[in-house]
Amino acid sequence: MADIQSEPDRRRVAIDKVGVKAIKHPVTLSTMRGDAQETVAGINMYVSLPADRKGTHMSRFLEAINEYREGLQPERIIQLCHELRENLDAADAHVEMNFPYFITKKAPVTGLPGLMDYQCAFHCEANEHGEDFIMSVAAAATSLCPCSKEISAYGAHNQRCLITAEVRFNSMVWIEELVDHIESAASCPVYSVLKRPDEKLVTEQAFENPKFVEDIVRDLAIRLDEDERLDWFHVKSENFESIHNHNAYAEITRDKRS
Repeated sequence: MADIQSEPDRRRVAIDKVGVKAIKHPVTLSTMRGDAQETVAGINMYVSLPADRKGTHMSRFLEAINEYREGLQPERIIQLCHELRENLDAADAHVEMNFPYFITKKAPVTGLPGLMDYQCAFHCEANEHGEDFIMSVAAAATSLCPCSKEISAYGAHNQRCLITAEVRFNSMVWIEELVDHIESAASCPVYSVLKRPDEKLVTEQAFENPKFVEDIVRDLAIRLDEDERLDWFHVKSENFESIHNHNAYAEITRDKRS
């Protein structure tokens, strides 16, 4: 049958990215415990297209992801990227995968378990020179305002914040480890299940550990800087202010290779 995509294109305009976007696909992730977790990922896959070629073969993207959906770890996403380059005869390939990841977390006093969801992402790019892989983890936490605590006769305003860490690494880093780094930088973690003794503890814990948004990203940056497996990181926190009609925000980027 005729292969229209492989025909030459007279306009001679190269395309940076062409492919498929907003795929919803079940995937199985390897976990730090050694078992597997099933989730549903939103996936984007692209390749570059030279100026002399009319189009790419869209069906090959879906064929590829079907082969790689089991036991996903960073190295398999990198393999997928290189396979896309080869199968689609492209100079560059890109894979973006966003998914919820669930961790069982026990309440701090009663020990009651509950599932916490964390929004995660894998971003990979491959070309003839090698590959670039970034893992991203976002976790909700609590921030309590140091200024409010200092000036108020009763209590202090606090709010939920969303802290995100994006990392490049030279040896395996697990999602669970990044979650621990992130939550340790906040005034207090959040939980899905809390009874009254737990609520008392986390309220007092946040009050004894007040942090501005600047404190959160600085403390997280220090923890990531001390982790020798990390080559690069970008951290950010958005605090959803409870007494203001705006959010507070801060971010830090560090390249430890330079």
